Amino acid sequence: MISPMRILALLLALTACGAQPAPQMWGATRTDVTRDGRQYTVFQKGKQVEIIRLGWAARGQHQAIRATMIDMIPEVTGCRLVASTLQGDSGEMRGRVTCPKKAG
Repeated sequence: MISPMRILALLLALTACGAQPAPQMWGATRTDVTRDGRQYTVFQKGKQVEIIRLGWAARGQHQAIRATMIDMIPEVTGCRLVASTLQGDSGEMRGRVTCPKKAG
């Protein structure tokens, strides 16, 4: 029989499985996207952006996934990625964006 503490530990571990932003991105706007059968989560907070790929990727798929992630940033945020600030890989990327001024 499984103890109640083990069940609780398992439930807590499962709640942590979704895409979670880096601490500096807490409070960011979250957008979940499916592209080419893969799931991604994009977080934007001010001029900062973070994109996370969910799920496993086989060897040889990472370059195409990375390109998809880069293309997805302006589509989701409406802002231009500052390419020189991009860090990360096909699992998680962070960078800075410049957004058009809002009319007001």
